[in-house]
Amino acid sequence: MPELTATEIARAVNTGATTAVDQVAAALGRLARVEPHLRAFTEVFDCLDHAAEVDRRVRSASLPLAGVPIAVKRGERRAHRERLTALGCVPIGLTTTPDGTTPWQTWGRNAHGVTRNPWHPDRTPGGSSAGSAVAVASGVVPLATGVDGAGSIRIPAAWCGVFGLKTTSSERSAVGVFARHPDDLALYLGCAGSDSVTAAWSPDLGFATVDAEQIAVAHAAALALRPAPADLVLADPAADWFAGRCGANPALDAFFEHTDLLLTPCTPGPPHGHDGPGERVNTSLTWAFNLSGHPALSIPAGFCEGLPVGLQAVARHGREADLITAANHHRSAVRPRR
Repeated sequence: MPELTATEIARAVNTGATTAVDQVAAALGRLARVEPHLRAFTEVFDCLDHAAEVDRRVRSASLPLAGVPIAVKRGERRAHRERLTALGCVPIGLTTTPDGTTPWQTWGRNAHGVTRNPWHPDRTPGGSSAGSAVAVASGVVPLATGVDGAGSIRIPAAWCGVFGLKTTSSERSAVGVFARHPDDLALYLGCAGSDSVTAAWSPDLGFATVDAEQIAVAHAAALALRPAPADLVLADPAADWFAGRCGANPALDAFFEHTDLLLTPCTPGPPHGHDGPGERVNTSLTWAFNLSGHPALSIPAGFCEGLPVGLQAVARHGREADLITAANHHRSAVRPRR
C-alpha cells in the first residue's frame, strides 16, 4: 500500500482513524530502511513524545497538519519550522546539505558519505536541500522543508521527481517545501488553486543553454496548461547575482502584466555525478526568480533516460495559488523511489 499523503494523514489523525504516534513510527521505520543507502539525514529526532502530544491536542481541536511527519532542512529558519509544528507537524530529523568540502552546492553529505539520488545512486539529488528532496522522493515523509537561495529547492525537486515550492520573498532566499502531491502543497500554503490561469512557455529565458531533451520533456508537460510562446528575453542574471543586486525586473514585470504563469524547464541538464557539475551552471533557469522574489514551483514533468525532469512554473508575487493550479494539472501522486 502506498504511503499516505500529508492531507490524508491529517484527515485521519483528526478523525481518530489513525494516530500521530502510528504515522511518525511508520515514517521512522521507512527512514531506517532507506537511510543506509541514500544518506539523507544528519540527525534523527526522538520524536514519539512530540507525536503523542499532537494526539492529545487533536482531542480538543482539529489541526491542519495533524500528525504529519516532516523532514527539516539543516539550517532551516526557526520560524518556518515552528509554524509547521504549531499546525500539527512532527519533525523526525534534519536532512543533509553540502558540508563545505566541495565548491558546488548540488549535493548533500552526512558522516557516512554523499546523499544519493533515489532514481540513480551514482547521480546527485541536487541541492542545497538535498536530503529533504530525497526524504520525500523515497517516501520517508510526505513533506520536507527547504530554503531556496538560487534554486536550492527547485533543482533537487526536479532531479528527484517531486514537487518543490519556493514562496514569494523580498530576499534572495525563500522558504518552501517538497511534496509528492498537489493537495499537500495546498495544505502547506493554506490556499486552493485559482479557477483558471494563462501561461506562456520559454525554453531558455532568452539566454540559457539548455539540453534539447530537457526542453522536450518539460514542454510536453507544459502543454497541459496550453501555453503561448513567451515574448520574453531576460538578461543572464549571473552578474547581478554575484553583485548582490536584488529587486524588480522590468522584463518580468511587463510579462506578468498580461500572463499568470511563466513555464520553463527547471534545469539545463540532468543530475550530474558525485564528482560535480563541471562547467554547467545548474542555476541558470532558477536564480533570476530569487533576485526578483517571484514564487516558483518545480513540477515533475517526466523522465529522460530514467532520470526525472522538472517543469518550472513562475507566478506573480503573492500568487502561489496560481502555482497550485499548475500543479493540479499534474495531480498523480509521485511514486516514491527507493
